[in-house]
Amino acid sequence: MDFRKRREQLLTEPVGKVLITLAVPVMINNLIQTFYDLTDTYFVGRIGGNEVAAISLVWPILFLMISFGIGMSMAGATLIAQYIGSGNEQQSRRIAGQIISFLLMIAVAIGLIGYSLTPSIVYWMGARDTLFTNASTYLKIMFAGLPAMFMMFAFNAIKQGQGDNISPMIFGAVSVGINVVLDPIFIFALNQGIAGAARATILARALVGLLSVATLFSTRHQLELQLWDLVPDMREIMKICRLGIPSSLGQAMQALGFTILNVFLVGFGEVTLTAFAIGNRVNSLIIMPTMGIGNALSTVVGQNLGADNVTRAREAVKRSVIISTITLVTGAMIMYPFSDRLISIFTQNPEVVFHGGNYLRLIMLSAPLMGFFQILNGTFQGSGHTVFSMILLMGRLWGLRLPMIVALSHTPSFGPNSVWYAMIASNFIICCVGWGIYFTGRWQRKVIKDVQTVVER
Repeated sequence: MDFRKRREQLLTEPVGKVLITLAVPVMINNLIQTFYDLTDTYFVGRIGGNEVAAISLVWPILFLMISFGIGMSMAGATLIAQYIGSGNEQQSRRIAGQIISFLLMIAVAIGLIGYSLTPSIVYWMGARDTLFTNASTYLKIMFAGLPAMFMMFAFNAIKQGQGDNISPMIFGAVSVGINVVLDPIFIFALNQGIAGAARATILARALVGLLSVATLFSTRHQLELQLWDLVPDMREIMKICRLGIPSSLGQAMQALGFTILNVFLVGFGEVTLTAFAIGNRVNSLIIMPTMGIGNALSTVVGQNLGADNVTRAREAVKRSVIISTITLVTGAMIMYPFSDRLISIFTQNPEVVFHGGNYLRLIMLSAPLMGFFQILNGTFQGSGHTVFSMILLMGRLWGLRLPMIVALSHTPSFGPNSVWYAMIASNFIICCVGWGIYFTGRWQRKVIKDVQTVVER
């Protein structure tokens, strides 16, 4: 669909219909990505060592390093959405070009730094012997492939800002398909083990990342970027940074918080770390729909605030809450009785099944909270008030979850369950804080007036 027609749809058609239309492709894409994660975990788990624990251990570090790219791409999507909503297509195109060039520069810099620091980081996290070797190998290869990952971030951000979630779904499916085929080849046929899993991922992302960005310069593309749009413009980059730095900081501190969380999990033993890793893979199936709703809501809020339609933006939030809650509760009720069986698909270790099952059951009981968190985050990102989003991300982990884990872990009766209880409690409290911010109404002010005067339609 042409982005002008999509803009008209986002601004005029029934809000519930618009949210579902935008969210379904994201849900499908998330399902595809989740399928990849589960498949990757399955193949890596069949190697027979501690490879799953190694990946789980270093993933927060990788996420920490890419958080700047994630934050900047979110900022780009917000600006593009609000400029399109206001009718300023030329500025939307300019922001799109700057997102691509800026993220590529960031990826190269972060990749080089991360690659050189990998051994020290993994050792600091407490990994030793084979866990250290496997974690270091995986993390180094993933750092080398950051440019490919960041190009996909840029493409997805540009498309999200336009209200096109179908193209990212298609390219995401192709990437996952390539990766699923390459995984067993690299891991087993070429006998590369955990290094093969990382190389398969990077190769798949590189191929699709280059192709997806190349399509943005096609005459068939809705904005039709030109090469000169990629020439760095510090004025435009500063606009992106203004919104992106709070998002990046929130993402970075969240990633660092999960890194510290993994350090606590290592202290409980590799069994608990593996149970957490597998449990999160399965839990992603439950939260997948609400992540799609949050993503769709961000675009709807952004374009409607750009068009000065605050009432419609508020209505979108209300509809999102209803859809998300119904979906999450239904999914949790279906999966709850099969918690242990779901964990046992990926491991035959009875201790991992026991702890992973406990984790899943507790998380499912608090399913609506995960939806509220995604909706609030999507609202604040779409409106461009990324400081509020940063508060949610940082407050949940650093202000609540980690201190709770420290306190509960000193109570012998809790043990590894202290992590699971702290997660639920922190989700509840931060959602209360988020709704408090929401009802102040400060998020309703669009940000593009603060950046540049909007052209008349």
